[in-house]
Amino acid sequence: MAEALFDIPLKTIDGNASSLADYRGKVLLVVNVASKCGLTPQYSGLEKLYQDKRASGLEVLGFPANNFKGQEPGSDSDIAAFCSTSYDVHFPLFSKISVLGEDQHPLYARLTEAQPAATGEGPFRERLKGYGVDPTNRVDVLWNFEKFLIGRNGEVVGRFSPDVAADDPRLVAAIDAELAKAA
Repeated sequence: MAEALFDIPLKTIDGNASSLADYRGKVLLVVNVASKCGLTPQYSGLEKLYQDKRASGLEVLGFPANNFKGQEPGSDSDIAAFCSTSYDVHFPLFSKISVLGEDQHPLYARLTEAQPAATGEGPFRERLKGYGVDPTNRVDVLWNFEKFLIGRNGEVVGRFSPDVAADDPRLVAAIDAELAKAA
């Protein structure tokens, strides 16, 4: 599974070919992001996490997606400019993709297959119901800012609900445990 995950073709937000193989040996936090979401301020926490733990081997990877209520309508250049000017984001961003549905990107198909349940998802799922959103497939990405943790060996080792912030002790402990492991 790890090799297949590393081999999935990706495109950076500036249009260059890429894959997770570019980050082999690092701990990866893969996050579907959006510019017009109530959770968008999480960019600040993700950037702080990236700056605090990058030297130890963490890479935060942002994947813009417009799957939820049109909350990421912009082009890749619009998204890059927004992230830079509004949140001073330095972690890698990728070209906009779909994280669920018929056009789900192969990366997200693999991630959700490897980790079908998210830590901390109960309260956020209930909150979404209050807005008339009730996803029926519990394996699908629930909303923007869901996080997948990939160990240095390329195995998907964790999944965290959109409202689990970058400084949440559960997420930080999982990241630190992976960073402590040898590549």
